[in-house]
Amino acid sequence: MKKVLSIALAVLGLMSCKNSEQQVKEEVQEYLTPFELGNGNQTATYQETIEFYERLVDDFPNVEMDHVGQTDNGEPLHLISFSKQEIKWNKANEDRIKILINNGIHPGESDGIDASMILMRDLATGKLEAPDNLILSVIPVYNIGGALNRNSTTRTNQNGPEAYGFRGNARNYDLNRDFIKADSRNALAFYDIFHKVKPDIFIDNHVSNGADYQYTLTHLFTQHNKLGGAAGTYLHHNLQPALEKRLADRGLPITPYVNVHGAAPEKGFSQFMDHPRYSTGYTSLWNVMGMMVETHMLKAYEDRVKGTHAIMEEIITLGSTNTEAIKEARKASFDRLEKANYYPIKYTNDKSQADTLDFMGYEAVNSKSDLTDQELLTYDRNKPFTRKTVYHNYFKAADSVRIPDYYVVPRGQWEIIELMRHNHIQMELLPSDSTMMVSGYKIVSYDTSSKPYEGHYPHYDIELDEQEFELRFRESDVMIPTRQPGIRYILETLEPLAEDSYFKWNYFDTVLQQKEGFSAYVFESTAQKLLDDHPALQKKFDSLKQALPNFAKSNAAQLDWIHKHSPNYESAHLTYPIYKYQRP
Repeated sequence: MKKVLSIALAVLGLMSCKNSEQQVKEEVQEYLTPFELGNGNQTATYQETIEFYERLVDDFPNVEMDHVGQTDNGEPLHLISFSKQEIKWNKANEDRIKILINNGIHPGESDGIDASMILMRDLATGKLEAPDNLILSVIPVYNIGGALNRNSTTRTNQNGPEAYGFRGNARNYDLNRDFIKADSRNALAFYDIFHKVKPDIFIDNHVSNGADYQYTLTHLFTQHNKLGGAAGTYLHHNLQPALEKRLADRGLPITPYVNVHGAAPEKGFSQFMDHPRYSTGYTSLWNVMGMMVETHMLKAYEDRVKGTHAIMEEIITLGSTNTEAIKEARKASFDRLEKANYYPIKYTNDKSQADTLDFMGYEAVNSKSDLTDQELLTYDRNKPFTRKTVYHNYFKAADSVRIPDYYVVPRGQWEIIELMRHNHIQMELLPSDSTMMVSGYKIVSYDTSSKPYEGHYPHYDIELDEQEFELRFRESDVMIPTRQPGIRYILETLEPLAEDSYFKWNYFDTVLQQKEGFSAYVFESTAQKLLDDHPALQKKFDSLKQALPNFAKSNAAQLDWIHKHSPNYESAHLTYPIYKYQRP
């Protein structure tokens, strides 16, 4: 009797399982994407993408949608999240792995848009078994203005899809150069999403340009030495090799992003350094393990979408099975910064060490172009190869700064204060007017780009003179303590020599212009009296005239020098208006 009952229960279980499988198949059929319904060379429009997610939200309780901020196009960013358990965004959710995926930052590179729709659908319907400890969040289309600027021509070298969006956003910014400088409303909305989700892992989906090779998939992990600490070590030694192996086991070989243009990759290449202007460079400021997916532009669109889907699927598996280790590594990195005395603000490629790749390329051919009559590099796809290739993926600090206890920001620098607020930086207001011993920078020299770059003329080759002095601050000027989770953001933006500092991005250009001058015929008598009253200054002035013939011949240069050494010269000129305070 027991045996008959067991057989009956087994049959019922099998029927239930088959019914469940059939139900999943039917649900998947009901939520097919434009990519799946097309010929493998179609990508969803912005409207189709949002409508697709709205249907999932309506029909599946484990999928939710938020509208966040406003973009330059006037639309909010959408945030789609999946979890088997209720998500309480005001809680830490530290028992779950939090993965944030960004799509369509360059809408012509649309692989991630379609792959994420399929991924979210498969999780919602149960076609893909979701880990219990997963919170997956997706920005369906980050560059909405670019997505609406749909065409079939601007991705000149790309093999599909048939139509897609444009790289520039509604104000023609390249949004993957805007994360730290935040010229766009998109960046401000991203800040809100990022600090709401607080991800452990971040993925930004792209399509590459450049050399030709056999791979459909390449990865651009945030540079591990720059990420640093336990998080950088885990990324380099655990997450990256585990992903590569799992994809290889699926017949999907992947290699680091091929950072070469106009040269054969097998000669060796360096890892791309993702400064904070880039998405993964920004997210790494909070010790997030980040990766840009870069599919190859010349491979079939269908293969690129499926490959992008596979990468995200494997990251979910790796994240959910290694949640504790990932979170411990991130915490250790935060703890290390909490105790650090110095912070690296510049890196250089360390050529003393490198990894070796078994690189799957095509034979490079240098031949004379029939069109230009000049030498042209091409690739012969009839001659594939696998060769040992040097990959320079180690960097070392080239400069660093001592970490102060506080940065002091005068309240007139409201734009800086607002950006700090957007990034959840803890700040304190001075309760009353106070005289404080601080250190500050005088800008000795700098160069400025002669060509515009993403709405700016960035500064470079900056020389500073740091001095300590007493300065009077006003009530409600802002004190920013450095020992907080956003310490890296504070240092990367407020230290002028940092690669993507606010100074380099022209936020303080007003101090580079002298506001008050003089009339030579009036000031000359004042200048003479100043030299008569200060013999040491007279001696220095005479020495300059003897040493510098052009100075000795220029009335304007001499009077300007004296003016800059007089009480009449404005203290704000070339004075960096952010100060550092160290507790006594």
